[in-house]
Amino acid sequence: MISTETQVPTYINDHLTLDQWKQEKQTHQRAISELIDDYLEKRSHQQKEPVLDFLFEYYAFRPSHLKRWSPGVGTLLENSMPSDWMFDEMKSIDDHCFLDIKYFDKSRISSLQWILNVLKQSLDRKPSFGCFGMHEWAMVYKADRVRHDYLSLRMDKDELAEFVESRPLVCTHFDAFRFFTDEAKPQNKFELNRDNFAEMEQPGCLHTNMDLYKWAFKMYPWISSNTIRRAFELAVETRVMDMKASPYDLRDRGLEPIKIETDEGRREYMQQQMAIYEKSQPIRQQLIREYKNLLEVFSE
Repeated sequence: MISTETQVPTYINDHLTLDQWKQEKQTHQRAISELIDDYLEKRSHQQKEPVLDFLFEYYAFRPSHLKRWSPGVGTLLENSMPSDWMFDEMKSIDDHCFLDIKYFDKSRISSLQWILNVLKQSLDRKPSFGCFGMHEWAMVYKADRVRHDYLSLRMDKDELAEFVESRPLVCTHFDAFRFFTDEAKPQNKFELNRDNFAEMEQPGCLHTNMDLYKWAFKMYPWISSNTIRRAFELAVETRVMDMKASPYDLRDRGLEPIKIETDEGRREYMQQQMAIYEKSQPIRQQLIREYKNLLEVFSE
């Protein structure tokens, strides 16, 4: 137990016993290993993998960091020492550990506030399910060289262009839109830019929901690894769907296409998109709670 003489910071509002934090740490590491260890083995042999390559290259959070468990801010770990952890923000007190807020870079508070605003706006906004995954098609429309040039396409270039021109482009996510080809960008219904990013985010968007993983790890280790793991698991599921609905042919990798060029395929896409949205909302809510908690620490 902590001695009565020891001053525990007021932002410590929870604690885990030795058995509890060890179990949570092991559960986290085991779950992440099941998701990525085979991939890491293939990557060590320079084998490409379009789902997890995207999540680790585009989002740029190291697999080794993803595997490290953090309780997040405000939790005391009983019978623990800083040497038990692989990050420097831990402080010990009477043989117990917690994340010491003095190690948080206060220049990041404005980023924290901006991300919280994005999360809150996308939580409250009505979801839209009418895009049918056309963003990936707009990224290869009339392109001389496709982004994933190690993959084959399901259509030839002329057929693909004809299909894109037959469908409305209604992308609301700037970080997808910015990869559209120059020929595709003017066809999008919305004018998207970095300045209106937060105002255009909506929770039906696959990339908005994949970004929950980014917003979670951006504040690692202050956001709990349990939340980061949930966001990563959703991002994996979402990226699988994203690539199935893309113009790339991934059948040799076990991914049967969602043929959005057909009515049946569009129905399948919308059904899965709605399921992703339902799964995303509790994670978005948890992230908002943890971001608010982190901000409140600085107002004490």
